[in-house]
Amino acid sequence: MSINATPIGFRGNSSAKAMALVDATGTLTWEQTRDVLSRVAGGLQAVAARPGQRWAVLGDNAIPTVLTHAAGILAGVGTAALSRQLTASELAYQFKDAGIVAVVTGVAGLAGVLAAAEQVDLELIVVHGGEAEAAAGTHSRVEVRSWAQWLAQAPVISDPVGRPAAPMLVYTSGTTGRPSGTEVRWLAAAQPTAVHYLKALIEQSHTPAGAHLVAGPLQHNGPLTAVRHLLTGEPVVVLEKFDAERALAAIERYAVTSSVMVPTHFQRMLSLPAEVRERYDVSSLRLLAHTGSACPVAVKMAMIDWFGPVLVESYGGSEVGTLCRIGSNDWLARRGSVGRAVPPFEVLVLDDDGMPLPVGASGLLCFRAPTDHGIRYHHDPAKTASAYVAPGVLTLGDIGRLDDDGFVYITDRAADMVVSGGVNLYPAESEQCLLAHPHVGDVAVIGIPHPDLGEQLLALVVPATTDPLSAAELEAWCRRTLAPYKCPRRYEFVEVLPRNAMHKLDKPALRRPYWPSARTVAG
Repeated sequence: MSINATPIGFRGNSSAKAMALVDATGTLTWEQTRDVLSRVAGGLQAVAARPGQRWAVLGDNAIPTVLTHAAGILAGVGTAALSRQLTASELAYQFKDAGIVAVVTGVAGLAGVLAAAEQVDLELIVVHGGEAEAAAGTHSRVEVRSWAQWLAQAPVISDPVGRPAAPMLVYTSGTTGRPSGTEVRWLAAAQPTAVHYLKALIEQSHTPAGAHLVAGPLQHNGPLTAVRHLLTGEPVVVLEKFDAERALAAIERYAVTSSVMVPTHFQRMLSLPAEVRERYDVSSLRLLAHTGSACPVAVKMAMIDWFGPVLVESYGGSEVGTLCRIGSNDWLARRGSVGRAVPPFEVLVLDDDGMPLPVGASGLLCFRAPTDHGIRYHHDPAKTASAYVAPGVLTLGDIGRLDDDGFVYITDRAADMVVSGGVNLYPAESEQCLLAHPHVGDVAVIGIPHPDLGEQLLALVVPATTDPLSAAELEAWCRRTLAPYKCPRRYEFVEVLPRNAMHKLDKPALRRPYWPSARTVAG
């Protein structure tokens, strides 16, 4: 089956000369997009020829990122969406874990990828951006080609019929301090081949026809929805970096009908002067999905007043998909709810002994799920098992309650996780890093309020010696081995940290002084 026989344009999209993709560098028509996709897909197949081999795509908000992931689905070649902020050691770990044989990156991420290539065998690096041609060449261990060079030499996609489906892989941090990969759960049930997977993605798409705006980094599950939208034959507009007024201008200019954002994006748009907000027509929007972290009630009310009842909130995770969903009208009637469970999931609220609690009582929020809908982590059976409290009953580690109509309310967080700007952060990574410092005796990293991001990381440090120790020194230490967004934003020095009889840090007690109420999570 050739690329022209695939169901791109399934919903009867515009002519070959119409806009398909837009980013900061320019526009591709559907005719151009089909041609490039056929070559990207062929290029992916030529290198990742064996099962289990993948291409890594660093999350630059640019056309090549969207095209590479889309081509991977078409070609039955797995892609892994990785952060361009990762250090060389972090990249090398994820390359090894995911079976990466080649990488697509922007110019800014090339140095980190090359450093990681000293630790991992890669066959090829493809670099895009303004200085890509100058960066191309053979380095000590790997060949580097510019995006244009690679496309010019890439074969057209071969027949993908029979190739296994290859969903994208994303990485999440965890309590162990090591990130774990998980396949993007756009579809609950597995599909036998790449062709079946593509058709199912299109048939089960939830986004309305029209342009879709990419507002967040293309390494996270929400923004990556744009890949699926493109494959339905609908246009995608990519913001290189989120800017509140530019986002509004793009919505008006391209008559954007859908986007995925996080509450931080909402707060930044609402903070614009009234005369700026009123300058742009946002009436084209039909769906503004939001996820990532709890949205403060006042912020969500203001957004609905401004954009209309187009906001849809999803609760879930990359490793399992959407567990609950709620539209604007239901939310207005039940402010603070994240909605009802999405079939076939069944919501349960359990006490400390694993017994069901009655309506209105708060406990561990769990979901009964069929086998093919459950949580799966790549190469991490221990983390997979830890997500279950009983056979077929999973949890994301939140505390919640149910009302009489089955609507779910999140009341607190049991898991040791911090949500900052819609990004899930597990303190274990930064704690392990800081404990390796010779002058750190003990450390606890917790989430505290942040006016823009919702939460931020705070490191509470017990010095190991009387030698001088500064926040700047610890910040520099963390940035040697951790991506910037994983590093604490604040450091405080304390004499002792509270621990229980099992010597486990009492995180709720540590968080409590920093929060204005008993609830120690944002939203």
